[in-house]
Amino acid sequence: MSNVLVVAEVKGGAVRKPTLELLGKLKQDGHTASAVLIGSGVQAQADTLAGHGAAKVYVADDAALANYAQDRYVAAAADAAGQAQADMVWLSASEFGKALGPALAARLGAAFAADCTDVTISGDAAEVMRPAMATKVRQKLRLKKPGVKVVTVRSGAFDAQPAEAKSADVATLAAPAGDGRIVVKEVVQEDTGRVDLGDAATVVSVGRGVRGPEGVEFVQPLADALGAAYGASRAVVDSGWMPFELQVGQTGRVVTPDVYFAIGISGAIQHLAGMSGSKLIIAVNKDPDAPIFSVADYGIVGDLFKVVPVLIEEIKKHKS
Repeated sequence: MSNVLVVAEVKGGAVRKPTLELLGKLKQDGHTASAVLIGSGVQAQADTLAGHGAAKVYVADDAALANYAQDRYVAAAADAAGQAQADMVWLSASEFGKALGPALAARLGAAFAADCTDVTISGDAAEVMRPAMATKVRQKLRLKKPGVKVVTVRSGAFDAQPAEAKSADVATLAAPAGDGRIVVKEVVQEDTGRVDLGDAATVVSVGRGVRGPEGVEFVQPLADALGAAYGASRAVVDSGWMPFELQVGQTGRVVTPDVYFAIGISGAIQHLAGMSGSKLIIAVNKDPDAPIFSVADYGIVGDLFKVVPVLIEEIKKHKS
C-alpha cells in the first residue's frame, strides 16, 4: 500500500471534479491518500477532500497564493509531499497540472509521467498507461526510480466516488516565499455564460461541415438543448468561426465527457487525440467513410443541416 499525495485543483471556490476522481481511484485501490490545497481562501474545501478519501489535508492558504505563481505553488506542494512522506504525487492533467507537475518533479528529483489514463502501484514501482503519437499508440511505462514519483492523470480516467460526511485532519503549511521574478497580478477570464469544456458532462463540437459562422450558430441550439459545452475542431478555429479556447484536439483542449457529439467533423487524428477518451461518442457526417465513425459509438450518415433540427426536436420532447 502506497502513500499518495493529491494536489487539489480549486476553481471558482470549489474543488474540481478531476481531483475527486483521483481520490476516488486511490480509495478504491486501497492506498493511503492525502491532499494539499494551495491558494487563497481554500481551507473551506478541506472537508470536501476528506469526504472523498483524503486521510489528511495540507493547506497553504495565503493571499499571496490567490493567483497561480509557479515558484510558490511548487514550494507548497513540495513541502506537503515531504511532510506526508509521499511515495507518489498525483495531479490532474489540466492546464494547472501541466504547469505544476513537471516543475514539482524537478524540485523533488522525481520520476515523471504526463497525461496518464491509468496508474497501477506495485510495491516501490508504478505502471502508467498513456496515449502517444496523437493516440495512435498506447504506452505502458514503468516508473522504477527510487523515491517519490509524480504523474498527471487525464480528467475522466477514473470515477469520483460518493462523498462521505467527514471533518478533515488539517495540517497548515507555512506560506511559501517566492523569488519575486514573476508576479501574477490578475487573471481575467471571459464570462461566456456557457459550461466550460473541461467540466462538461456533455460536449457538442462542430467541424468544417458547418460551412461557416452561420453553421456554427445553426448547431448551437443543440448544445443549449443539452446543457452542453460547445467546442470546435481546429479547422473551424483556424477559419476564425470560433475562438481558440473552444478548440478540441491535440493542440487544443483534451476533453473526456460522458457524451460527445461530433457534428460535421471528419475525424482527423489531431482531433481524435482530444476527445477519443469520451465515454459515449455520437457522430453526424454526410461521408460514410469519415474517420470519426471509427471511434463513434453511434453514427448518423446524413446532412447535419437536416439531422440537427430533428435531434433538437427529439431532445425537447424527451425533456418535456
